[in-house]
Amino acid sequence: MTQSFVSIRAGASALSHIQQNGLTADDIGLLMGASGGPKWFVLQGIDEWLFGEFFADKKQPLNTLGTSAGAWRFASLGQEDPVAASRLFAELYSHQTYSARPDQREITAEAEKLLHRYVPESAVSSILSQTRVHHHFIAVRCLRSTAKEGRRQALGLLSSALANSINRSWLGRYYERVVFHHPASNLALSKGWNDLPTQHVALTERNFQPALLATGSIPMVLEGVRDIPGAPRGVYRDGGITDYHFDIDLSGVDGLTLYPHFHHEAIPGWFDKRLKWRRSTGRNWPNTIFISPTEAFLNKLPYRKIPDRNDFAQLDAAQRIQYWSKAIDAGRWMADELQTTLANGRLADRVSLWD
Repeated sequence: MTQSFVSIRAGASALSHIQQNGLTADDIGLLMGASGGPKWFVLQGIDEWLFGEFFADKKQPLNTLGTSAGAWRFASLGQEDPVAASRLFAELYSHQTYSARPDQREITAEAEKLLHRYVPESAVSSILSQTRVHHHFIAVRCLRSTAKEGRRQALGLLSSALANSINRSWLGRYYERVVFHHPASNLALSKGWNDLPTQHVALTERNFQPALLATGSIPMVLEGVRDIPGAPRGVYRDGGITDYHFDIDLSGVDGLTLYPHFHHEAIPGWFDKRLKWRRSTGRNWPNTIFISPTEAFLNKLPYRKIPDRNDFAQLDAAQRIQYWSKAIDAGRWMADELQTTLANGRLADRVSLWD
């Protein structure tokens, strides 16, 4: 029996749609991408296929929603050549190197350099002037001591983690979700987001780069981004703090949500990793198609795991870059399998209920 490298699950409504109608690009209203550092490398092949082929002839605008690495991945869309931009991002990210003991300034400077090569000002202009893709990405505006650096920030993180463990809505005492959105977006997808304090800020040529930097600014690792133009004054950090793999209301999405993910489950917020009872599923998102690697795929990878930030500490630069490059290449097995499944009209046979 041929091994499968792709798990395809769907909420009840999405499953019914696929069984009755199959799936086309125009069925998809939202493309979603999670935080997770280099874990997304295994999705690179799927991104290239989606950006270059599957969505190429889509008639209606595509909404994207991402935090941290998810938002950075989708910044390829709307550029002159989204596949080339996506490959450049994977190349730049996977070949990052630092000194033996980098501080926040060094890591932030490296991120800024990567950002300006991947999404230069000319690319920002292209993204904002086109209307085929409506970008949305989330950063958090930090409140109380979470806006500080150093030890006071650490105490704020500890306090907010404790509050979150009691009640997820209490995160709103420490962070405000800020949705940076394409100026053409009608914001319908976020109309029901009342779980946490949420603001919306239109993307402009002045704030696109700092907002994208902010959504990937991991606490205690990168410096926060201060006073983003057009947004409320304050310090902004990684959107994954509140929306790691998301737990938001998607009922406002016009169409189905496609969620290629690197993990078999969706963890709502950054502080929920160890709270096993908090997971998002198709019960929350009946219109969502959830694509992830199988155990068979993971077993084919070096070290039998997907890349993560710990690789910086556990491998030397040459080993890490080689490993990450192999993970990117392996991700194309997933893309090939998914593409073949759709082309052969076998998606209805492969998809299962995400419950």
